[in-house]
Amino acid sequence: MNAPLNDRGVIHRYRRFLPVTDATPVVSLSEGSTPLLHSPRLSERTGAEVYLKFEGLNPTGSFKDRGMTVAISKAVEHGARTVICASTGNTSAAAAAYAARAGVQCAVILPAGKIAVGKLAQAFVYGAKVVAIRGNFDDALRIVREFGGVEGVAIVNSINPDRIEGQKTASFEVIDDLGDAPDLHFLPVGNAGNITAYWKGYKEFHAAGRSTRLPRMVGFQAAGSAPIFRGAPVERPETVATAIRIGNPASWQGASDAVSESGGCIDIVSDEEILAAQAWLASNEGIFVEPASAASVAGLLKCLSGQPCSKCPLATALRPGARIVLTVTGHGLKDTETALTFGGFVPKEADATLEAVRAVLEGN
Repeated sequence: MNAPLNDRGVIHRYRRFLPVTDATPVVSLSEGSTPLLHSPRLSERTGAEVYLKFEGLNPTGSFKDRGMTVAISKAVEHGARTVICASTGNTSAAAAAYAARAGVQCAVILPAGKIAVGKLAQAFVYGAKVVAIRGNFDDALRIVREFGGVEGVAIVNSINPDRIEGQKTASFEVIDDLGDAPDLHFLPVGNAGNITAYWKGYKEFHAAGRSTRLPRMVGFQAAGSAPIFRGAPVERPETVATAIRIGNPASWQGASDAVSESGGCIDIVSDEEILAAQAWLASNEGIFVEPASAASVAGLLKCLSGQPCSKCPLATALRPGARIVLTVTGHGLKDTETALTFGGFVPKEADATLEAVRAVLEGN
């Protein structure tokens, strides 16, 4: 039987690659099928074909929806009445939305004062119970882990393998759109579930004969929140990119495996580079992303500027016809305060006459 048109999300598209059965109640908001946008200006700068996987066009505005459709569907199948997550914002929005869709309760534990208002608003309006702790994301995740044995409660952070299963569908879509895997794939790295999931998906489609090669995976952490790059947890991570402000990633090992197995690397970008990349992407390509999403773009621009890390695979991968995919993970409307504050954007006022408006536009 065909799925209803509004339920044709990633489970419907890639069911045979996902841990679902006929007994799984599919909880979907038609997530996935996000555009893979050609970037003419980045392509010109690199001499390669550069594409942007714009995950901000998922239902709640971030890539988290991919994992959440599978996690919530499996949680309901197993009898969960409540789902719980720790969050820097996007996970809480996705968990709350899919819980509402499923008719179960959602609880969110998040660091007080460290969440973009747009994301916090989503959690509330979708009906989640929100608790802000005096601590960081890692403290929130520690508390959530303690709910693991409570009957009727399911954890839907990326420590839940069903989340990774759903998120890997993004790499399936990249291959379907390009006809093969790219040569390089750049991603922001926070809790590290996404780079882990992409690599898992690339390997599975390759094993199934759906691609002829595997890409090199390149992840970028914010300089003030870079435990994988530095090789040790960061007790007090700090970055303007709140979505990747994580000091001890849950999927650390998965990310390390992805870069080592693929011949890639983990590098860092500064907050200044992230904000500059966010502004550049919006003004040059018409794509507005939240700061954390711009880490992948900032990373590519850093590599091109002659400041790559010692393991950067860009030089050897660049060749005529090479393809590079950059994942941008969340929509810019998630965090408008940062864009306005750091961009210094203030509208210019004028009297309500043509002459006055023209004078302002012409800089007089």
